[in-house]
Amino acid sequence: MVRYLTEDDVLATFTMADALRVLNTAARAQAEGKAANAPRQRVSAGGAMLNALPAALDGRVGLKTYTIAPRGPRFWFTLYAADGALLAIIEANHLGQIRTGAASGLASQVLAREDAATLGVIGTGFQARTQLEAVCAVRPIRHAFAYGRDRERLQAFCQEMNARCGIPVSAAASARDAVVGADVVCVITTASQPVVEGRWLKAGTHVNAAGSNRLSAQEIDVEVVRRAALVTVEDVAQAKVESGDLRVATEAGAFRWLDAIRLADLVGGRVEGRRSPEDITLFKSLGIGLWDIAAANHIYDACVATGRGKEIDMPS
Repeated sequence: MVRYLTEDDVLATFTMADALRVLNTAARAQAEGKAANAPRQRVSAGGAMLNALPAALDGRVGLKTYTIAPRGPRFWFTLYAADGALLAIIEANHLGQIRTGAASGLASQVLAREDAATLGVIGTGFQARTQLEAVCAVRPIRHAFAYGRDRERLQAFCQEMNARCGIPVSAAASARDAVVGADVVCVITTASQPVVEGRWLKAGTHVNAAGSNRLSAQEIDVEVVRRAALVTVEDVAQAKVESGDLRVATEAGAFRWLDAIRLADLVGGRVEGRRSPEDITLFKSLGIGLWDIAAANHIYDACVATGRGKEIDMPS
């Protein structure tokens, strides 16, 4: 029997605390060579592009797939046992939203200053919510400032996140105003051109750049990368073919790929992180299949334990 799990099942069994915990465990497994991640693959036909992110963890293999098309994106995760049996088909929109925020939270946990109290968020869309939630879960954030181009959406975002996180979330007049003075900055936009400039960052800031995963797009400028004492990615091979931010910095002589540090190696203690309170640090997040299978394993096990989901009889 295959278990079909809906978005409601995901939300009922997968909290931010769960996500931070399972991503931490998955990162440590990756650092120890006990997990496998393959870079995203993309193919397109007509107006649709299919994206696939495979990974293996804890004796299971799985694949997140999603389409980008005029009708809008759709996200799915298929989870398999070690013997190849299909265990679950999971609707994965919220799974991806939560694990993307948790990746920035995990990076902030190992790179942001322990006394980080102010957060700047650029972007007010679906993914921005869990960025703010995750950073607040790992650092003593007392005030957040958000900026988005649509003032009505920005105000609604601030009200919602104020209630969700229990801290003041204020609308900034500009991206610069949200970033200047922030201890942690989250950039989560669909921008093709930089919306955050390195000259705005104060000493000691940690930046999570999590919005773009296309070589043709940037959301941070070269100066952000140049000023970073440490640049972290989830998967170096994937970053080389997906990060426009780091591609442009490399071409400008502001970054070398041999200096890229894998987040798993920081979490696993194999590489030293922040060396000084004055260091600026950068996490360029692209999203990897390893995070998806870590989330899917947790969701599947929790749903089996609680009887959630619909069982489907399929040929073995």
